[in-house]
This record gives sequence, structure tokens and C-alpha cells, in this order.
Amino acid sequence: MTTTEQELLHRIENGVLWLTLNRPAASNSLTWAQRELLIELLTEASATESVRAVVLTAAGQKHFCTGMDLRSSPGTKSLLAAAETPDDDASPKPPVRPTGYATRMMKTGVQRLTNAVLDCEKPVIAAINGTTAGYGMSLALACDLVIAADSARFIQIFTRRGLVPDGGSAYLLPRLVGPQKAKELMFFGDDLPAAEALRIGVVNKVVAADELEAVTREWAERLATGPTRAYAFTKQLVNHSLESDRVAAFDEEARIVELNMTSRDANEGVASLMERRKPEYYGW
Repeated sequence: MTTTEQELLHRIENGVLWLTLNRPAASNSLTWAQRELLIELLTEASATESVRAVVLTAAGQKHFCTGMDLRSSPGTKSLLAAAETPDDDASPKPPVRPTGYATRMMKTGVQRLTNAVLDCEKPVIAAINGTTAGYGMSLALACDLVIAADSARFIQIFTRRGLVPDGGSAYLLPRLVGPQKAKELMFFGDDLPAAEALRIGVVNKVVAADELEAVTREWAERLATGPTRAYAFTKQLVNHSLESDRVAAFDEEARIVELNMTSRDANEGVASLMERRKPEYYGW
């Protein structure tokens, strides 16, 4: 097992892909290598029929994820190396952080991971075991369902460090809580306790910390026995509805309903209704 695989544990149980951030000593901050493996595993999950739901959680009880570990960034290392290298040549040198550097880092970095969660064709549940801050909160917001321990906290910490929210936070958070509340959370960067996160719609359910895994497993395995393609199409419709007008949304709905009716599970669902029995879904 590689270092990255040790820091991002992954296993499939009863149709559920469990992804566990495993750097509790580093507050479960994400390394660049972890990010790339997460993207790879989420992409594979879409194409793997034996995976029918995904859980994203973290080791320990204090932190879910506190954002990206900047020390692990190849770009940061290059900047530090450039700053330490003596300049004996008087010819003009390009800046160590040229125009476009940050844009490229966003598009090829955290935005790719957020998109990997949003585009995953299987339902993704975030099980928030502790504090989630910065990009860690962006990652949680991208998940389809969020279950939080009662001790969890959510922090839009960016502006407290003079930074702009990234990883999709400014896109995702207003769609959950409205623009005014989103700006309050982003401007002040105050802790958002789990109970308040539930009240305003950031999370779906709050449970005692010692019940988090069991409740998450119950939800995930329930999804893993359901009509997987119908979930994928439903996720697509809901996500697209936030940018569509009514005509476009209804048109996409009609096309996807027809497409879904080609699946085995949709036909099984209709047959079970007619035959007055419990449906048996296979995921395709």
C-alpha cells in the first residue's frame, strides 16, 4: 500500500464505496496526491456496477477536512525553491507566480475534485465527524447528502485569512442557504455548529458522534439496494435545475424519463407495482 493509499483508505462493502481521509494528525488536510486519488476513485465509481453509493468521511473525531495542505503542493515547493535560489544572471526572469498561475491551480485542482463529486453517477454521502473548514466545507457542500456528528462544525474560513472562497463554495452555499446567509457565513467566517447547519439546510441529519458511522451505513446501504440509474438521473436533473429555465428543465426531464425507462430497474419498478410486490433492483 502506497503512502497515498494509507492516507486515503478505500474499500467496497455491500455495494458502498467508503472513502476515508486518514491524516488526523494533520487535521485531515488534503494532499495533492490524495486529491488526485479521490478524483480517480469517484470517476471509477461511476463506471463500476458493483459500486452503488459512495461515503466520504475521515479518521478521528476532531476534523473532517481542513482544506488543502499547501505544503504538499508542487507549486508551493517550486515557489519556495525559486525564492531560495540566488540570482546570478542579470537577464530578465519571469515571475515565480506569473499571471494565470492561481487560475490554473484552481481549475486543475480543487475545482476538479468538486466537479468529480457533483458529476459522480452514484449518490455521495458526506459523514462529517468533526470540524470542516475552508475547502473541506466546499467538499462537503458538493456531496448529495450530508450527515454530521453533533460535535461537527463548518467554517468558511477563507476571508479570515484574506482569501476568497474557492472549490465552488460561492456557487454551492447560496443555493442551499440563500445569498444573504451565505455572505454572512463567508464574510465573518464564524463557526457554524451542526445543529444550526441542520436548521439552515447545510446538512440533512445530525446524530450523536458515536452513531455517525451506523447511521451513515444505514443510509448508504439503503441507497445501494435502490435503483442506481434513477438516482443518477435524478441527481443530474436536480443539479441542472439550478441553472435551467422551466422550458429547458421540463425538456430535459422528459428526455431523461424516457432514457430511464430503458433501464432494467425502471421496468422492474413498474412490474412490482402491478404485481403488488417489493421490487428487486440491480443497479442497471
